[in-house]
Amino acid sequence: MKIGILGTGVFGIAIASILHKNRNNITMWTKFEDELNDLKNNRVRSNLNNYIIPDDIKFTNDIKEVCVNKDIVYIAVPAEYVSVTCNKAIPYINNQHICIASKGIEESSLMFLPDIVKQLFNTNRVGVISGPTFAIDITNSAPIGLSLASYNPETSKIIYKSLDNNFVKIFITNDVIGTCICGAVKNILAIASGIINGLGYPISTQAMLITQSLHDVKELINKIGGTGSTILSFAGFGDIILTCISEKSRNYTLGKMIGSRVDIITIKEYIENTTIEGLTALRSFHNIINDKKIDIPIINLIYNIIYNKKNPDKLIKLLTK
Repeated sequence: MKIGILGTGVFGIAIASILHKNRNNITMWTKFEDELNDLKNNRVRSNLNNYIIPDDIKFTNDIKEVCVNKDIVYIAVPAEYVSVTCNKAIPYINNQHICIASKGIEESSLMFLPDIVKQLFNTNRVGVISGPTFAIDITNSAPIGLSLASYNPETSKIIYKSLDNNFVKIFITNDVIGTCICGAVKNILAIASGIINGLGYPISTQAMLITQSLHDVKELINKIGGTGSTILSFAGFGDIILTCISEKSRNYTLGKMIGSRVDIITIKEYIENTTIEGLTALRSFHNIINDKKIDIPIINLIYNIIYNKKNPDKLIKLLTK
């Protein structure tokens, strides 16, 4: 198949590595000239343990080239840039299937990414993948699991075909809402888990947080119109457990800094120099649950700890009350 990928970050490169192993023809887009030249000339991702990018993966800053005559266009830019990227691609999207590899929610509109893509491209050929996957593990061909959600069976089928191999296990679902919620909320829970670690509590307490939070996320999914059982999928429990116990997670690292009472300037510098999608998700879901009057105390508390300087110890009190 001919496949375009919008975005050349670590996860975009990781997805490209799967698609390449499956003998797909791949073209990747970046808007940054310096990044384009580096990828073309050096073909190495230093932040992926110096992963060597195969020579036949093409790179371009021409968004038309990455979209036209493609069977699938993957979107792998951070959630906050999905709308602006899709707007650039609108003239070149016709009947292509779209797969969203980004996780999160658009803060300005409080819309889930598949809804944005469906609206901008005026298509129902939209799917989303989510699951417990670190990019470096994907490029190392470690066995991984992904949830693939779409309302369109044909789209699910073709995306599945592009990704399926002997180290990628894919679970297909039509619960797009639940899959999106899990992919975004897990970053908030990772911040909470990091706070617990930073406070000096053991992994047993983190496990307590994860277990109790599963019930909260299930309720949130049901209230917003998804299927609660999605919490037990790769996108749900799988991604939550990975993100909440791994120090590879930037969200977890931020939480640990907060729990350890690292000085405010250091935390601010970390936030400014690191993409921490949990903060966008936190602000977005804080607005959603308060607008819809849904009681999810863990989200409100983490919001108050980060933005209203509440004592991180309140997290332990919430878990044990």
